[in-house]
Amino acid sequence: MRNIRYIYNAPGTHWVGNGFKVAPLFSHMGEDKHTSPFLMLDYAAPMTFAPNETQPRGVGAHPHKGFETVTIAYHGEVAHRDSSGGGGVIGEGDVQWMTAGAGIVHEEFHSEAFSKRGGLFEMAQLWVNLPKKDKNTPARYQHLPAAAIPEVALADNRGHIRVIAGEYQDVKGPAETFTEMNVWDVRLEAGSEIVLRLPADHNLTIAMRRGEAEFNGTHQAGATQLVTFATEAGEIRIKALDNDVALLLLSGKPINEPVAAYGPFVMNSREELVQAVEDFNNGKFGALN
Repeated sequence: MRNIRYIYNAPGTHWVGNGFKVAPLFSHMGEDKHTSPFLMLDYAAPMTFAPNETQPRGVGAHPHKGFETVTIAYHGEVAHRDSSGGGGVIGEGDVQWMTAGAGIVHEEFHSEAFSKRGGLFEMAQLWVNLPKKDKNTPARYQHLPAAAIPEVALADNRGHIRVIAGEYQDVKGPAETFTEMNVWDVRLEAGSEIVLRLPADHNLTIAMRRGEAEFNGTHQAGATQLVTFATEAGEIRIKALDNDVALLLLSGKPINEPVAAYGPFVMNSREELVQAVEDFNNGKFGALN
């Protein structure tokens, strides 16, 4: 059985812009939780927004370079546009996989329709590192609609696994990635148990969204807690306790390269960061039309 490394409690929340109240469950800027190739996970737990007839809430134009952002919309809608020409509305169940690569400028707001009607909002944003050889790849945008993300039903109505990236039981997710990884939305019915085996050379992290679960028969974790596992062979056992459980499973082959970060730029050295800032200031990331 794969050993549990540590269970982290949810840190305090903060606002990103005025539209996303998030808990930073892990970050490359803080303690090393052995999450590579994943750099950061911000989770906006379910929150109700009142109707807003004026300016949609969100974050205005800002740059990124050297990695990818993955936005998963669980409830509510996010409108996005970027300097690569990508954009659109990320609806409930949709995923946006944006490769910043050589540089991009984008903005994220509650969609106009969601702003006007208000309601429940829940989302997660993941930052995925790029290896050195791909950090200057051209920027691109993948829109993964809910209908294109396969969902594997678990036996005996125990729940299901939505495969966003990677593979589960020969079912492949639609996301195109630069390194080997799995990004799965997992739901378990109350009282149900699942046994999973991930590649031994993958880092493995589970972010709890809803409910309380028991891991390997020894540890329990609830909403907004983070469960990290040793990078080793062995299965993991997850059992939903009194309520249904929703979690985000992240596994991936670590990128064993230096990480140099400055705000929205993630490179391999300080010199590359200086160049990234200079390129952005010189307009090389493009602009929003």
